[in-house]
Amino acid sequence: MAITRRRFIQQSSLAAAGMMAMQTAPHYPGAKVKPSLDPNSLAKFVDPLPIPRIVRSAERRVDPMNAGNKIPFYRLEMSQFEARVHRDMKPTRLWGIGGSSPGPTIETRSGEGVLVEWANHLPTTHFLPIDHSLHGAEKDKPDVRAVIHLHGGKTPPESDGYPEDWYLPGKSATYHYPSQQEATLLWYHDHAMGINRLNVFAGMFGLFVVRDAVEGALNLPSGKYEIPLVIYDRKFDPDGQLYYPVSNYPDKPWLPEFFGDAILVNGKLFPYLEVEPRKYRFRVLNAANGRSFHLSLSNGDKFHQIGSDQGLFAAPTALRQLQFIPGERGDVVVDFSEHAGAQIELRNDMFQPIMQFRVAKNKVTDTSSLPVALRPVAKIAESEAVKTRSLTLGEIDDMVQNPVIMLLNNTHWNMPVTEDPKLNSVEIWNLINMTDDAHPIHLHLVRFQILDRRRFDAFAYQNEGILRYRGGPIPPEAYEAGWKDTVRADPGMVTRIIMKFEGYAGRYVWHCHILEHGDNEMMRPYEVKA
Repeated sequence: MAITRRRFIQQSSLAAAGMMAMQTAPHYPGAKVKPSLDPNSLAKFVDPLPIPRIVRSAERRVDPMNAGNKIPFYRLEMSQFEARVHRDMKPTRLWGIGGSSPGPTIETRSGEGVLVEWANHLPTTHFLPIDHSLHGAEKDKPDVRAVIHLHGGKTPPESDGYPEDWYLPGKSATYHYPSQQEATLLWYHDHAMGINRLNVFAGMFGLFVVRDAVEGALNLPSGKYEIPLVIYDRKFDPDGQLYYPVSNYPDKPWLPEFFGDAILVNGKLFPYLEVEPRKYRFRVLNAANGRSFHLSLSNGDKFHQIGSDQGLFAAPTALRQLQFIPGERGDVVVDFSEHAGAQIELRNDMFQPIMQFRVAKNKVTDTSSLPVALRPVAKIAESEAVKTRSLTLGEIDDMVQNPVIMLLNNTHWNMPVTEDPKLNSVEIWNLINMTDDAHPIHLHLVRFQILDRRRFDAFAYQNEGILRYRGGPIPPEAYEAGWKDTVRADPGMVTRIIMKFEGYAGRYVWHCHILEHGDNEMMRPYEVKA
């Protein structure tokens, strides 16, 4: 089978600038279609928005990087439990961390490390459909395995959550997170090889916040005025249980993407949040398996994005729509001061309600700020790069041109490492997208900057090996201008990113953060050489 461009129409259409439009439930050839719960049949805005609890450390242990210092230690259990995602639904079976999904939030300060023991207390049988034809999920592997990755963390390799470092129920692993990075919102989630999409779908993820003095001096909304919004989509069966669709092939249930019709925020369907007429800071995470979101306010108001994956922007950016792909984070400030007594919806793709803000009528004093300058973001000069790598995003299709394997650089997971940057070196990676999908590409360990995107002749590149551009470079959008760890690589375009491989030598991974893709070969190890 040769690498080809996908022929079926993906439900995510792409405009010329690469923006992802509304995504609806797909109908893949060979996919089983079962009855499911219609979320629109449920009453909207009847459940308050839950806020994940912040864990507190009752114990300190020796810092692995400094034996004379002790740092906070946490023990968090992975377990099965039931939770009600909507007032009118039966309790749903979930897997999560610390007895909830999303799991509890871990907070630390830049340079102040933490130790986390991730304890696997899950059942020994998975309740979601495993595809044993996928690499890493063969029948000789246990059904239930887990390993936690801190997404966006500048983490030693032994604590990064390498996909093959999974462990079984009854076992645990203690990871060290030094937090040697600027203030930002990270998140933790399962990363087990071959079943990552299922474990995350089951609910195994949560937030990790790094703070520092620079952020603290800005007087941004804080405390109860700083709210996390973890957004993701799911499907439910008529009994309110998670429903993960499968193909029509019993031995190969994997499907190329998952898109659900129920959008949850912090574990609730159509929640509401009571707010005061003042500024709020929302820390937004796209925790979906494959869906991109395009968030806006029903009253059409602008809001300000102040940061993304790896921290604050140089200055706020005014937006009417926040667009972000799986794995991305958005740090936004919304001002409700002119809307006392109003009810405002947060919507996806303009018309799909996700949650409601209920603005109180009483006047309040707001002493928080939205500074015109936030934090300097030094640009990495292209002249600093010691190497440029051209890396393709592709897929292998079957005889009727349905994708069966997704590949990075036409290379399978278990092939020898080909990306081997030197520690503290700067490289440029050209992500050459040969598919008809936009792929969210995530690199572990590093933060990077987007240089540009440029349309190219995919046919000429595939058949002649010639990279022939069809237009000039398109600079990143304003909301992409800061430090990133996940980038949208648009179809038919070369997306260029630049980064410095600093922190630690060792083995890490880079992959597509559409979890179905990453579970089927669209993930590769890379080695940072000392």
